[in-house]
Amino acid sequence: MEKIGYNPRIENIGHHRGIAMPRSTVWSRREFVGRGLWGPVLPLTMPLIFSSSATRIAFAENQGQNVSLAGRVYKTLKLGMVKVGGSLEEKFFAAKSAGFAGIEMPAPGLNVEETTKAMRATDMIVDGTVISTHWSVRHSDPDAEVRKVALDHLKESLQKTHAVGGHTALLVVGHGKDGSPKEVWDRSLDNISKAIPLAAELGVVIAIENVWNQFLYDHQGDSNQSAERFVTYLDQLNSPWVGMQFDIGNHWKYGSTGDWIRSLGRRIVKLDAKGFSRQRDTFTKIGEGDVDWADVRRALREINFYGWCAAEVDGGDEARLREISKNLDHAFLLG
Repeated sequence: MEKIGYNPRIENIGHHRGIAMPRSTVWSRREFVGRGLWGPVLPLTMPLIFSSSATRIAFAENQGQNVSLAGRVYKTLKLGMVKVGGSLEEKFFAAKSAGFAGIEMPAPGLNVEETTKAMRATDMIVDGTVISTHWSVRHSDPDAEVRKVALDHLKESLQKTHAVGGHTALLVVGHGKDGSPKEVWDRSLDNISKAIPLAAELGVVIAIENVWNQFLYDHQGDSNQSAERFVTYLDQLNSPWVGMQFDIGNHWKYGSTGDWIRSLGRRIVKLDAKGFSRQRDTFTKIGEGDVDWADVRRALREINFYGWCAAEVDGGDEARLREISKNLDHAFLLG
């Protein structure tokens, strides 16, 4: 693997609407989703192609606000959002009844036998996991022993994800409070890279989420920031088994969501969804607030996205779960 190191150039990147950095290896979106739904994920090698500005403009003019992602976006949610049912099987049934096709489980700590039993009883898919310790046990921690535990947790999550047929393990890479940007960059990349061989062996993608962790963006900055730091960070890992689980609401405060999607391109392997209001400076229900969902849909079509989208909002009872499912339908025009 290419030597991983900090690139100080990115610390002064301003607003940029240009073409994302090239990446040597990606997989076909249709192949990824099809195999993620029905069988093991297999890596493919193909050139990364981005739409030109002229193509994007023409597409937007022709499609307007009515770009549908039906047949492209598959609905999932976090297990913790299901506030109804006692057993795992009952929770899976509740999610399925609300219109979700998959569910994300927390790991480490995932009970493979119980989860597999619930999947068979409900015909639900566990499409991936969320690493439950990544905020407190961080890959960027100054203590090498803590980083070792973070790596152990990541590897266990990859193994448990594979055991239940999932294809992504969502990861927060660290926190800016753990040191200088260079220290957080180098520590986290070095630690995460050690899990890539296992991810490749198991066919599970390490899906890095863009979160409010004061790293790879300016937390005190304005709404004109770009995704280039995220692009460079992902490309340093240089593997088809590392991608982005792009959270649509998380960075609307700091930049254009549609443009971030265009810059990240096929590095995006999965989505998280929530709303955000710049005017009120707060997260909202999906579809509320002022996120430009029409541009989000256009951007996802432009990068030819096919995959899962996980709701990440306040959950609740069956009525609330149905509301969340319908909000996803409206946001992505799923029919």
